[in-house]
Amino acid sequence: MGDEGSAFDLLVVGGGINGVGIARDAVGRGLSVLLCEQDDLAAHTSSASTKLIHGGLRYLEYYEFGLVRKALQEREVLMRAAPHLISPLRFVMPHVSTLRPAWMMRLGLFLYDHLGKRELLPSSESIDLRTHPAGAPLQRRDRSGFVYSDGLVDDARLVVANALDAAGRGATVLTRTRLESAERGARRWHASLRSAGGAQRSVEARCIVNATGPWVTEVLRAALQIEPKRQLRAAKGSHIAVPRLFEHEYAYTFQNHDKRIVFAIPYQSDYTLIGTTDVEYGDDPGQVSITDEEASYLCAAVNAYFVRQVTPSDVIWSYSGVRPLLEDEAHDLSAVTRDYELELDAGEGKAPLLSVFGGKMTTYRRLSEEAVALLQGPLGALKPAWTSQAPLPGGDIAGGDFERFLQQLGRRHPWLPAPLARRYARAYGTRTEKLLAGTSGLADLGTEIGDGLYEVEATYLTSYEWALTAEDILWRRSKMGLHASPDTVRRLDEWLAAHAAGAASGRTLQCA
Repeated sequence: MGDEGSAFDLLVVGGGINGVGIARDAVGRGLSVLLCEQDDLAAHTSSASTKLIHGGLRYLEYYEFGLVRKALQEREVLMRAAPHLISPLRFVMPHVSTLRPAWMMRLGLFLYDHLGKRELLPSSESIDLRTHPAGAPLQRRDRSGFVYSDGLVDDARLVVANALDAAGRGATVLTRTRLESAERGARRWHASLRSAGGAQRSVEARCIVNATGPWVTEVLRAALQIEPKRQLRAAKGSHIAVPRLFEHEYAYTFQNHDKRIVFAIPYQSDYTLIGTTDVEYGDDPGQVSITDEEASYLCAAVNAYFVRQVTPSDVIWSYSGVRPLLEDEAHDLSAVTRDYELELDAGEGKAPLLSVFGGKMTTYRRLSEEAVALLQGPLGALKPAWTSQAPLPGGDIAGGDFERFLQQLGRRHPWLPAPLARRYARAYGTRTEKLLAGTSGLADLGTEIGDGLYEVEATYLTSYEWALTAEDILWRRSKMGLHASPDTVRRLDEWLAAHAAGAASGRTLQCA
């Protein structure tokens, strides 16, 4: 899966959404690429999002029209590229006159409908919550509201899909591999990498891309011996999942008393996902977790709207991530821009370095395209930009019609239980056929490790998708961890240990 040599055009550091996006774009434009990630793909910020591909309705309040337009345009591009990973979702926003006037809401939604190209999603509308299905779970005082559209995404699988495409086009992807140091020459970087098992590898690269998210300034100082010119403002965002609070398929956007927005999203059939917080964070981004105060804040935010009340004791699962925000003049953390900045250091007589500051999941593809375009100066002419029209692996679904694809999958494999077929289709799209190759009945899936996880899927994930641990499989390659029993986790650990030969960290996987 990629070049095993030691000299590359590009060394991309960081296996989050921006790193894999840049690697994918660059290899498709003719560059040789090595990507290294110190942990698993999407192990941190990129798997700790609110699971939305969205324009960012609330950013309009801070006059971030350019960012919202860019994000709305990208929403359409990504929904076409990965219809299995991104699904349309309608959001209900109850109107609270003491927080924002109705005219402001209508104006904001009008702009949201028209700032970017919108062909796949329906427009916004006003609703009467006394008669609308989404009004039933709400307190009686909430009578009027609005409905608008965005997309729900499997964030960690979006990262994996980009890595798969990069590797399939020739990039080398090394997980559990850390950039220890890099010495800058006039034309090349000489870098030292270390795997989790302690193995060292020396590589050369014409350019380094530092796409390490909240670690970007630390990598500059510690590994590259460069003092950063740009500073980040780290914000911790936490989410909770509770047993499902409503039966319909709408999500909610709730205005909170502090002017922030909190989402309540139907999630994994049995749960409601609630988030997010926005808290200044100054500790290790790899050791982030929710506090009691944050859990109480999120519960109070939805309790102000729902009839059914929740407490922190109802929380089934929580997760936190650190968002690397561009430092600006805003005092309120919620007002800090979610846009990005690309800093190219390519002076004469020194190998180029590109650092990525900020960004959000929805705009990763545009960021990646702009990043690689910047490298045409120091690296020479490249092939044209290409990702705006290219499906991601598994996303080449005819017409982007997921439900029709699911029906066709069921007809090809009538023995496959419907819930399992839907889960496979959502996770793997058209690559489900690769997973099911050679199967003609449930027995061909191998032993059921537990809770709907069969050997064939575990084998696929360890062979093709860089999965090494139970956490990789249950929480990032899937969200089966929400349903998995302790026995399933134990059996999966045993299965992985028995199949560890050839699964050493940093290994080269089978070609996708």
